[in-house]
Amino acid sequence: MGSQLISNVFKALGHPIRIQIIKLLKDGELCVCDILPNLDAEQSNTSQHLAVLKNQSIVESRKEGSKVIYSIKHKEVYEMIDYAETIILRQIEDTKESLLNK
Repeated sequence: MGSQLISNVFKALGHPIRIQIIKLLKDGELCVCDILPNLDAEQSNTSQHLAVLKNQSIVESRKEGSKVIYSIKHKEVYEMIDYAETIILRQIEDTKESLLNK
């Protein structure tokens, strides 16, 4: 697998609003009208973030009347976020340990 392809996935995940969107979709599909009130972002900005996630096949969408409904395409993205959170917690523990041992 190419390093560039892997990098593209991480770039798509590399913004706090996109992580928030992914976490919002964990419980199931939502339309933009449900996602937007939970973010500190304008609708156009949110749509751009959703487009980045969609271009990397992290989310998918379907039309339901006039609404566009988004969902997570591959649930493994949650494992990636969990791993990142585990790394952060370990970094915090390492920092605490190094401060206590000084």
